[in-house]
Amino acid sequence: MSKSKFEISLESGTHHQLQSLVGNWKGVTKTWFEPNVLADESGMTGTIKSILGGSFLLHEYQGSIDGKPFQGIAIYGFDIPNSNAQAFWVDSFHMGTGMMLSNGTPTENGFTVLGQYSVPEYPAPWNWRTVAELTDPDTLVITAYNISPEGDEDKATETVYKRVG
Repeated sequence: MSKSKFEISLESGTHHQLQSLVGNWKGVTKTWFEPNVLADESGMTGTIKSILGGSFLLHEYQGSIDGKPFQGIAIYGFDIPNSNAQAFWVDSFHMGTGMMLSNGTPTENGFTVLGQYSVPEYPAPWNWRTVAELTDPDTLVITAYNISPEGDEDKATETVYKRVG
């Protein structure tokens, strides 16, 4: 009996690669609200676990910004039929009551995805690019970039995690 595309991916493909992100993480998040002006730097903890038989990863995290606690959840995956890396993201600071679905491509050590959002005070849609990279087996860097409707891209957040378990 031949293996399914998912079984092959989990054994030696993109889903296998994503499993390298599983673990407990601790690090520091930097936040920028305007270009090149660091607004906050604070601790962050997170747990990434495999869910639904390895189809997805669940990233739960908590930290603070301006001394106020926040928490978030992201689900990472790879849509085999469409060769599409995906991330679903909610948190109690950046997203408010909204949800963001981002699509993109797997990379050698992670993924890069692009989502879109808008708010009443800025009705033209903005893009949000997220890059996750396992720079070594125990260091995960997740960087997000805000992209204006005009195409200007600036770093918005950067979390540098170290594996703690």
